[in-house]
Amino acid sequence: MKRRIAREKALQALYQIDMSGAEPAEALEFVLEEEKPDLFLQQLIEGTIANLDAIDKEISQHLENWSIERLAKVDINILRIGIYELMYNEDVPDNVAINEAVEIAKRFGDEKSSKFINGVLSKVKGEEKE
Repeated sequence: MKRRIAREKALQALYQIDMSGAEPAEALEFVLEEEKPDLFLQQLIEGTIANLDAIDKEISQHLENWSIERLAKVDINILRIGIYELMYNEDVPDNVAINEAVEIAKRFGDEKSSKFINGVLSKVKGEEKE
């Protein structure tokens, strides 16, 4: 499975977990449909969930005049995946993680999502480099 597809499926699984309270294994099975499990996809889902409190704190710190509770569920889950990759996945270059999140936002978010995602992730990346 290509990494872009894995990221999109991770978004779908995290969205499902967020909206319905599904268990990660159940959400993973649902998004895979009849495909074989993919290690990168599993790492994205499990790693994001395992670090959710720290990731959400990071998101909150970079929102200006906005609260995390007000974000669209799609946007917050794209941010969660992007921040997981920036902070915890050393196999993915930061610029790739940001670019992938922006491209996924263009596909799944609204017309403002990609710029918003880019802005927040760029701030996180800048902070990580300090």
